Amino acid sequence: MNVTLDNLVDLPRRCRHCVFWELDPVSRERAVEAGAPELEKEAWVSATLLEWGSCGKIAYVDDIPAGFVLYAPPLYVPRSAAFPTSPVSADAVLLMTAHILPEYAGGGLGRMLVQGVAKDLTRRGVKAIESFGDLKTEEGGCMVPADYLLSVGFKTIRPHHRYPRLRLDLRSALSWREDVEVALERLLGSMTPEGALRPV
Repeated sequence: MNVTLDNLVDLPRRCRHCVFWELDPVSRERAVEAGAPELEKEAWVSATLLEWGSCGKIAYVDDIPAGFVLYAPPLYVPRSAAFPTSPVSADAVLLMTAHILPEYAGGGLGRMLVQGVAKDLTRRGVKAIESFGDLKTEEGGCMVPADYLLSVGFKTIRPHHRYPRLRLDLRSALSWREDVEVALERLLGSMTPEGALRPV
């Protein structure tokens, strides 16, 4: 389900208060000192939805929010310019953060969320998703672990000892999916002989 102002409350509390990506470091510091990071997060989601469109997905398991991702063009993500592996490519949207609650980890929800983002962005004519991976992930951080990105099909395009930039080309991701679907159709077709489908 797309992130909206109505379901923003379903993000974990620490993530609702985190404006690591949404503000530049100085503005973020000011927002934290003023005690208003949650309002800044809402303002960012509202502006991004109005100007650009969907910028996040939430996965629910039995009506319980189990994980989410946020993404936007780098123009909407001030922090993206502060990385040693910046800038994000001109044809890509930035996958800012992804989080799965520990009790739902390992069940494929992370992959499903990235596939949802890929489908959404492909419909909008975007060529790729990029992300700054973290090779030394800290508990409760705002960065996406690099090993997770690699496991769902991203490739390193700008190496770094801590924050490599990774990319998922949506054309290859789509063609791979189509190839799998064709192969499955052929396999299933070979398992059901024509004669078995005819009425007797």
